[in-house]
Amino acid sequence: MITTAEATAQVFWTAFRAMPKKEREAVIEKLLNEREFGEDLIDVVILRQRKNDSSRSLDEYLADRKKDKK
Repeated sequence: MITTAEATAQVFWTAFRAMPKKEREAVIEKLLNEREFGEDLIDVVILRQRKNDSSRSLDEYLADRKKDKK
């Protein structure tokens, strides 16, 4: 079953794809000029890139940081 968010995203994506190239570029330009959107986009890209990375506990991370400072 598709969620409301997925359905809404599909409607917007379909409309975006139907636009002429210049209009799509204008929408992208507008999005990229929005600071919050840019930050969200960076977060999503990083999460996707690191999706398969192994994880470690906060305690391990803090211990490694402490070692690095010495």
